[in-house]
Amino acid sequence: MRIDTDTPKPGAHIDVDRAMLTLMPRPKRDDAELAACAAEIQALREQELQEVGYLGRLFTQFSLPYKDPGADKAVWGRQSGAYRISVQPGMVMEDGAAQSYGFPYGGIPRLILAHLSTEAVLTGEPVIVLGNSQSEFMRTVGLGRATGGKTGTIGRFQNQTERLLRCSIIIDYKDSSAKQRSKAIKLSVATSWDLWWTGQTRRMGGRNELQPSLMPSTINLSSEFFKEVIEHPVPVDMKVLNALQSSPMAMDIYIWLTYRVFKLEDPVRISWPLLMLQFGTALADTKQGRHQFRRDFKKHLDAVRTFYPDLQVAVDDQSGLTLYPSPTHVIKKPARRLHVIE
Repeated sequence: MRIDTDTPKPGAHIDVDRAMLTLMPRPKRDDAELAACAAEIQALREQELQEVGYLGRLFTQFSLPYKDPGADKAVWGRQSGAYRISVQPGMVMEDGAAQSYGFPYGGIPRLILAHLSTEAVLTGEPVIVLGNSQSEFMRTVGLGRATGGKTGTIGRFQNQTERLLRCSIIIDYKDSSAKQRSKAIKLSVATSWDLWWTGQTRRMGGRNELQPSLMPSTINLSSEFFKEVIEHPVPVDMKVLNALQSSPMAMDIYIWLTYRVFKLEDPVRISWPLLMLQFGTALADTKQGRHQFRRDFKKHLDAVRTFYPDLQVAVDDQSGLTLYPSPTHVIKKPARRLHVIE
């Protein structure tokens, strides 16, 4: 068994160029491209032709790292109000030594989470069939055409899928009024999976593309994950997530705001310290770190507002964010399964 990991075995040879390129993020779109994409998505929204997906309510308040926390980290976490999330990478014993699969991070695992959650809601089943090819799964998730080679999408998709399915997540509630109380939920995305990474890579139209395997891949969602998604589904526009995938903070802000303004009756203010706890744990709680967070958050919020023009929100550099009652971004619930997102 071959494992892509940030923690190599002693004496192991590491192809640094290949490792870096395998996890290379998708190139970011410029403002003009985002605006054009947002216009297309808005036109579909007005025609009630949105590509609606779902996430469990917990995952609208918490998410995953934006960047790799590093092989030296045993746990990564965030806080949202009284709730805290802790993520631990999956481990495996190989040749007598413990190795880490690493943390899931960036846009890819967020897209996979949304796809698995959506399929669970639409089918009502915990066993998710991914199709007869990795290429089909990648296109459905929103990663476009599967390509091989050092700069291809196949390697990083496989790597992030394994990291996501093998990690453990604990969400606990810190009750300030009951110091002797411990309340938490421990979950993993799946209890079992059968993923076929065995398709043949062939040269097609000037690209290296992965051809279908003979066996369908499946993922069996854990009972905790499945229950959360089925009982508390929050609708999102999958095309928006796809368009924002190179900016995972923007993805998180969109998902959070889509849930937060739902049925909001009165304006609510959220301070910069609370926002930084939820969205900016990689930055130090210093004057420079706080300034950097405000700048990053406002930039990504602007990108979200491009896709969500009906969102009513005010930003104050001193106090934070004020949310106002706004029309929901998802107009109509879907009556069909997701199709391939081009």
